[in-house]
Amino acid sequence: MFKHIVVPVDGSETAMQAVAKAAELAKAFDSKITLVSVVDNYPFTGLGGDYVFGQAEYLNAAKANAQSALERAHAALSGQGLVCEQSIVEDHVIHDGILNTVQATSADLIVMGSHGRHGIEKLLLGSVTLRVLGRSPVPVLVVRTM
Repeated sequence: MFKHIVVPVDGSETAMQAVAKAAELAKAFDSKITLVSVVDNYPFTGLGGDYVFGQAEYLNAAKANAQSALERAHAALSGQGLVCEQSIVEDHVIHDGILNTVQATSADLIVMGSHGRHGIEKLLLGSVTLRVLGRSPVPVLVVRTM
């Protein structure tokens, strides 16, 4: 039914729950899995040398965190005998990075976590999951925080 599953990971427990659900689906449907971690490559604005230094430091730290999240998810899948591809994508808009990965890999399902934010926090921070749901050309399975 599903041949290729994209799973966005950010190092959170919710993302790991999505990895576990994707593993179940991959076993059931003999699906390929692509793990993706999106790094916002332009999180702040500024001018001058301090900005350039700060931007480089941020990108190095963000990519290291993304790599760590991917390695953790990869280890969980490998422990179940599953093979997956991994990708760090730089994009100023996180949901666009996820959806571009879906398009680039011809995936037919996204499995992702919901952080379960409510009230003012959701209003201020927005919801990557909600944006993916609203724009995705393929089905999205949202794994709720347990």
